[in-house]
Amino acid sequence: MTQLIIFTDLDGTLLNSETYDYAATVPIIQQLKSLKIPVVPVTSKTRAEVSTLRKDVGLTDPFVTENGSGIFVEVNHNPFPEPPGEQEADYYVVELGCPYVQARAGLRVIANELRHSLLGFGDMTITRLQKYTGLSANDAQEAKAREFSEPFITPKALTAGQIVEAVESMGFKVVVGDRFSHLIGPEAGKGNAVKRLVALYQSILPPEETIVTIGLGNSPNDLDMLEHVDHPIVLPGVEGPHPQLGNRSWEIAPSPAPQGWVEAVTSICQQFDVVLKN
Repeated sequence: MTQLIIFTDLDGTLLNSETYDYAATVPIIQQLKSLKIPVVPVTSKTRAEVSTLRKDVGLTDPFVTENGSGIFVEVNHNPFPEPPGEQEADYYVVELGCPYVQARAGLRVIANELRHSLLGFGDMTITRLQKYTGLSANDAQEAKAREFSEPFITPKALTAGQIVEAVESMGFKVVVGDRFSHLIGPEAGKGNAVKRLVALYQSILPPEETIVTIGLGNSPNDLDMLEHVDHPIVLPGVEGPHPQLGNRSWEIAPSPAPQGWVEAVTSICQQFDVVLKN
């Protein structure tokens, strides 16, 4: 017997990167839910951001926030016999990252080490964050509701290597992006979160049942997740897959999100005799 688990990034993977459209994925997600195949968002977004989207899309499975800094399991939809973490309001929380205040303090120390100012989300007003991101006021507020990590504007005057070296010397990790980078705790990471969830799911399955993991992502900050799943799938943009993901002999979805997500998930599930209707 095989138990499939789908781990998916959101923006540019489940949602179109320009329009944020996800309508095509909803019927597939509902079919997966009826087949008891978990669909687990693994994202840089906050709990507040993902909670809103989950309701819209109809997801009830666990989710991973802030680049693998937190795992959230809804209390009313907990598939595990024991609470996997401390209860906070509607969720059980598994904390892999550091407290937000520690990330904020760390960013200041790292900026001093680099002798270069680093502008974090916590340094910005809602209006200023909107200008940098194009988010609505409400979405910007949710994006600022960090719990375990601090995004900051990637300084063009520094190389990725310089940033990583300074961050690691201070005991943190960093996910370097083209526009924004994310300062996270030393135990955080999308790969670590995937491993933790796989172990939780394995604990509730009979010994003869094997977990097969599918991961879908579109950008370098998904590398850690894609490297820890059995079947990594890359969602392309309108100009093709990101160079750092397109050269790894991984499967490339036939089109951008959301249709590419639907096509890729339908195809990979069919390989395991799971038939989904588009």
